[in-house]
Amino acid sequence: MIKVIQYDITDLDVDIIVNAANTSLLGGGGVDGAIQRAAGPELLEACKKLGGCPTGEARITPGFRLKAKWVIHAVGPDWHGGTGDEPQMLESCYRSAFSLAKEAKVRSIAFPCISTGIYHYPKKDAARIALKVMHKNDKDFRSIVACCFDAENASIYRKLLGVATESEDD
Repeated sequence: MIKVIQYDITDLDVDIIVNAANTSLLGGGGVDGAIQRAAGPELLEACKKLGGCPTGEARITPGFRLKAKWVIHAVGPDWHGGTGDEPQMLESCYRSAFSLAKEAKVRSIAFPCISTGIYHYPKKDAARIALKVMHKNDKDFRSIVACCFDAENASIYRKLLGVATESEDD
């Protein structure tokens, strides 16, 4: 089941949260910074040991101080007008995250809106790609959450799912 919420992903009680990470995996702003702060310094130490992550891929670490047992660090692409394989790289980072979640044998996973912040990926296009991959993996999870930080992204996801009338508190 795919659910759309507007909420702080760091406070979700799911098995795995996905981090919109950069290639260094050493923290940043937005979702990445919030997850790093909430998980504590142990997360940064674990990320240092991973040696980075290429765009379009993902890596997994424990969740440390988060409610989530695991964090998947997925690296989405910077938007350059769609001419640099950005759609394929974004889809690949979602697929990679789901693959790691399946290997961890979890039943619930939450995603932020990957690449739509400082990477400037068009929000509606990114949501379409995210939902396409979420639908392909829906049968393997009890719960897939599109956790949107802002009302605009939540509205886009809900409209694409045909659930635009849900309240913001779902």
